[in-house]
Amino acid sequence: METDLRLESSLWVGSKRYRAVLTGWHFNWTEVDKKNRDKKTISVPVAEVVGVEEGRVEILPQKLVEDKDKDFTGPLRPHRLLVFINPFGGKRKGRKIYHSVVAPLFELAGISSHVIVTERANQARDHLLKKDLTGFDGVVCVGGDGMFSEILHGLIGRTQQEAGLCENDPAVTLQPCPLHIGIIPAGSTDCVCYATVGVIDHVTSALHIIIGDSQPLDVCSVHHASALVRYSVSLVGYGFYGDVLAESEKHRWMGPLRYDFSGTMVYLSNRSYAGIVQYLPADPLLSSPRDKTRCLSGCSVCSRSTERLFPHSSDSGSMYSSHLSQFSSDSQGEWVSVEGKFRCVSLTCMSSSCPRSPLGLSPSAHLADGTGDLILVWDTHPLGFLKFLYRHTSTQDQFDLPFVEVHRVKAVRFSLPSGREEEAYEEIVGQNGGVDEEEREYVESVSRSGSQQGLAERDTGQEMKNKQKAATPFLCGMCCSKSPSVSVWNCDGEILPFTEILCRIHGQLVRLYARGIEDGAAAQNCSEESDKCERRCILHK
Repeated sequence: METDLRLESSLWVGSKRYRAVLTGWHFNWTEVDKKNRDKKTISVPVAEVVGVEEGRVEILPQKLVEDKDKDFTGPLRPHRLLVFINPFGGKRKGRKIYHSVVAPLFELAGISSHVIVTERANQARDHLLKKDLTGFDGVVCVGGDGMFSEILHGLIGRTQQEAGLCENDPAVTLQPCPLHIGIIPAGSTDCVCYATVGVIDHVTSALHIIIGDSQPLDVCSVHHASALVRYSVSLVGYGFYGDVLAESEKHRWMGPLRYDFSGTMVYLSNRSYAGIVQYLPADPLLSSPRDKTRCLSGCSVCSRSTERLFPHSSDSGSMYSSHLSQFSSDSQGEWVSVEGKFRCVSLTCMSSSCPRSPLGLSPSAHLADGTGDLILVWDTHPLGFLKFLYRHTSTQDQFDLPFVEVHRVKAVRFSLPSGREEEAYEEIVGQNGGVDEEEREYVESVSRSGSQQGLAERDTGQEMKNKQKAATPFLCGMCCSKSPSVSVWNCDGEILPFTEILCRIHGQLVRLYARGIEDGAAAQNCSEESDKCERRCILHK
């Protein structure tokens, strides 16, 4: 069925002018030069159009949609959003990005927003825990992975409070969050955005929010003793990745270059650490971290996992309407234990891809299958470990190296050999002057609500300051000093002040305004500096 409807207009995106033509079936997006000549045209189905200013649009055969009030509505499309802007993250452009790029798009789409520009760390988390959220359809963070983590902790904590659940109990089944999370990338690290969208672009992320795309996401809870320490979605890493983060905190004045410098210094120190790793394997029939498949938009593994994790969702009409015991199956099966010396121990709920590592730490990890990938890198010679690190930046499989193990798991425990617990605690305090005091106080406040109140009452602040003053010189401190017997945990870019932890994967605990990576090949070639790829990623064509 054809239609004669044709709406035409022109618009500016940055310094480029485009001619936009909307017909009954397609939306054509044509770049024009200064002489008004067409340069290139991209066409998308009209079903992908965010909205129209006026008139009637034929979207599906035999179905006519009339928009008299200029309000294009989808089933999950948000109408009111709570927006948090981190003005200090990245290149300090978060406020400018939102007001000049994102806010105009929200206004055109008829979305109202309440904007809060944060002034201190954890302000967004505290707001979500305490303030009234009635009337909001979702929460948007304008910043990097740190701001996303704040919102993640706030929303999960708020949901469990309202459900009367104790987050400190590692065996409790957490309630999925009803509010969606939107990410406008504007930080120094945007791993979560890249791994769930495939490109770091403000307009692309804004369009996902406007359309109302919904991408479920697994979350890992990290516990020490009987207390929740943190939540993680990308990386919980011990050994190399923990050492790099701890070392980088000493050189924050270097900016983003501190990660390259710290990585080099930690590699040269050639450290390995003793430990006991216990893990609860996931069902090998569902998927495998070695099957060389990628979690893309419409992933069949994640779709089947939704039915497995929420078997009664179709009966109740919503997976959020009742408390479901998705972790009850974790009591089935046996824990596997391995002991030895490791270069690094890593657990990730996603591929953890980024522009520098397009395939990520675990290329076949899934966003929403209720499992995580445990990567064990045993002690090996320096050149072998360098090969492992290099393969993060290439398309080669790092898991085929003889000293690397990878397992798909539902839970992980890490402990030290017998008699090392107290030594480990003192050593962490001594070597890690970069532990943030506010973070330590937050962990202690959480611990007080559990059964290990004595743990929270340990005052380590002064010890850390004294050790920091007595630090070894700038270069010799890494290469010439005695190697520590324990490392620290890197939890999504935050240092954990504990060594022995329990991690548990909670399937599809939160939902993002995203749809997953749509084109694996295109995503690998994308970068935030690539303007040509940027337009293709925005329109997903």
